[in-house]
Amino acid sequence: MKVEQRITTVVLLAAGTGSRLRPLTLDAPKCLTMIKGKPILQHLLDTFRIQGIKKIIVATGYLEHRIREYLEQHASDMVIEYIFNANYQTTNNIYSLWLTRQVIQEDFILMESDLVFDSSLLDDMMYPNRIAVSNILPWMNGTTVSLDNNHKVNIFHMSANVLNNPHYKTVNICSLSLGSWYKVLDRLDNYISAKNLNTYYEAVFADLVANKTLSFEAIMFDEKKWYEIDTIEDLEAAEKLFSR
Repeated sequence: MKVEQRITTVVLLAAGTGSRLRPLTLDAPKCLTMIKGKPILQHLLDTFRIQGIKKIIVATGYLEHRIREYLEQHASDMVIEYIFNANYQTTNNIYSLWLTRQVIQEDFILMESDLVFDSSLLDDMMYPNRIAVSNILPWMNGTTVSLDNNHKVNIFHMSANVLNNPHYKTVNICSLSLGSWYKVLDRLDNYISAKNLNTYYEAVFADLVANKTLSFEAIMFDEKKWYEIDTIEDLEAAEKLFSR
C-alpha cells in the first residue's frame, strides 16, 4: 500500500488589488493587511512552519515589491519562487494559477492569501487531492460544493445560493498531486486559449469533477475558526472571532 507523503510546497495566490479593503490597500497588498497585530501573510507563514512547509510559490501582481520585501525579511528559512502576473488588473485567479505552471514540479497546497485560520485546521490538508470545506455562515458567499456518500466532492456550485442541500462553502484551500495538477493544467490551457481570463479557477475544478477526471476528498474546517478577508467589515469580524 502506497504511503502518501506530506506536502511541503504551497502555491499562494496574491496578485489581486484588494480594492474592497481600501484605503488599507492603497499602499500595501491585501495579504499585508494587519489582523491581531500582524499581517495576514505572517499568520500564514507561522502556520506553514508549524505544518512543515519548505517552499512557497507565490503569484504576485499588485505592489509585488512589498510582498518580496516582506518575504525576504520574514521567510528566509523557506525557498520562495515568485511568479508575476503583469495583467493582475484585468485577470482573475485562474490566470495567476496558470502562470505558476512554469515552476510547479511537485504535489502542492493551493491557497488564497487573504485567509486567516487556526493552524490546526490544516492538519488533514497536508496530503494530495483534498479540499477544505465549511458549514455555511451568513457572511460566506461564492463557490460551494455538494458531497457524495464517501465525502468526496461531486458538484461545484459557482454561487452560494443553490437549492441543493446539504452543501458546503469552499475555503479556498485545496491540495493537488502532480498528476492531478497536469489534468487541471490541461483544462486551464483551454480556458486561457479561449481568453477566459477573468474567471475563478474553481470553474476548471467544476468541469473536471463533473466529468470525473478529478476527485477531491472533503476536509471539514470549523466554520468558527477561519475567515476570508475581503472587506473592512470582514476584517473587523475576523478580529472579533480570533480574539475570543
